[in-house]
Amino acid sequence: MADDFDYVVVGGGTAGAIVAARLTEDPSTTVCLLEWGQSDVGDDDVLLIRRWLGLLEGPIDLAYRTTLQPRGNAHIVHSRAKVLGGCSSHNTMIWFKPFPDDWNDWVSLGAAGWSNDEVDPYYDRIPGPHGIVEAKDRNPILFDWIRACGSALGVTENVDWNAAPYRDGAGFLDVGYNPANGVRSSSSVMYLHGIMDRPNLSIQTGSRAMRVETKGGRAVAVDVLRDSGVRDRVSARKEIVLCAGSIDTPRLLNYSGIGRRADLERLGIDCVHDLPGVGENLIDHPESIIIWKLRKPMGPEGCMDADCALFVNRLGADDRPDLMYHTYQMPFTFNTERLGYEVPEDRWCICMTPNIPRSRSKGRMYLLSKDPDIKPALDFRYFTDEAGYDEQTIVDGLKLARKVAAEGALADWIEREIAPGPGVTSDSALSEYGRAVHHTVYHPSGTCRMGDGGDDLAVVDPTLAVRGIAGLSIADGSIFPEMPTVNPVVGTFMIGERAVDLIRARNS
Repeated sequence: MADDFDYVVVGGGTAGAIVAARLTEDPSTTVCLLEWGQSDVGDDDVLLIRRWLGLLEGPIDLAYRTTLQPRGNAHIVHSRAKVLGGCSSHNTMIWFKPFPDDWNDWVSLGAAGWSNDEVDPYYDRIPGPHGIVEAKDRNPILFDWIRACGSALGVTENVDWNAAPYRDGAGFLDVGYNPANGVRSSSSVMYLHGIMDRPNLSIQTGSRAMRVETKGGRAVAVDVLRDSGVRDRVSARKEIVLCAGSIDTPRLLNYSGIGRRADLERLGIDCVHDLPGVGENLIDHPESIIIWKLRKPMGPEGCMDADCALFVNRLGADDRPDLMYHTYQMPFTFNTERLGYEVPEDRWCICMTPNIPRSRSKGRMYLLSKDPDIKPALDFRYFTDEAGYDEQTIVDGLKLARKVAAEGALADWIEREIAPGPGVTSDSALSEYGRAVHHTVYHPSGTCRMGDGGDDLAVVDPTLAVRGIAGLSIADGSIFPEMPTVNPVVGTFMIGERAVDLIRARNS
């Protein structure tokens, strides 16, 4: 193929693989898919869901670091995957359909056309497979944990997380994987593996997008650096679609001179288009952790050692849960160990991680240099919302986790609490601990948010077109105006599917 296509898709990740695959279902449409990393085909470390933990900070991980956080943990590494499938090739593939009001919230923030009734049909287009963790992968301790959640907190046991909206619940997770072979249902596996030889699709791995070239207010080409060191130019007749994720999409826009003028000029980057919202609205699902040592080992490993979840509606202000937990059957001690807490042996501990489903703290991503080899800054401003909602959610979460641990047969498993330890009881002490050891579930989002013409910080309009630049759109988690309540991978699949219809309508 020549270096001239109808569409150029930058990033073969969670949404990008979908956009490229769906656009090329029309045999008259040519698409170039540019992926910075390599293919996932034949790479069991990527494909097998059980191996997810070994990918963190490994060869395919871009491993972006958090800036100093005055009220939170500044030692967090935000993993981003440089491989076909992107973060859907790098995560635990926990499969949650977003809540109807997650989409409806977007509409209230200016995303017309993104109501649940309009977006929900796209869920049925996602091939899968996915399903509740298989019986053979269910660890014995988790049955007692689910019952303890029900009796201690009054939540519904064994929820089908994707059947209908729920206010609360505890149960085994729905996971996007094939239980027959353990292969994850990443966007690459679902959408690209079967069409690698499609003649109108050019999948170019080892190809980093360095700059979007604009001419007369229109995006016309992408400057590409190949792994070989060669620089190329790949042009688009109709549209360039950025799907590089919530860090690298705004990063690329800034390198291309699209962003806040003052920031670009301070770094010596010529401003092509002043778009101040690029990199703003950085949001996440922060979570803390509480760890118990067990009296006995818990048995064989599960599907991916994070096989259950708990959702709680503790405030009653919304029909959606306002507190979430993953439960881990491993010593997940990234941050407690740094503070001197004991690290239990594998299989001899259980952890609960109070997580903020809709965090109110917002930060920003920004460049530190015009040198593309210098990683950008990620300032999440964790626990800085004025009302202290995020901080109180973590405190409440630690207290409720202790109630679960003291209940029924689960209590018989537990020898003692390791972190924070039974002596930490006051709200202020729990807050200090909870914020010091908090982590991320790797969901940075929102940095090119969608909005209407009245939103000065909106980067894309409700059709996903970049404001002020023709022939350029974004389809990835960076367009989130607000965080969905649940893990965002399925929502991002839905964005990829919907983006294709919007792109086709715009270019028909």
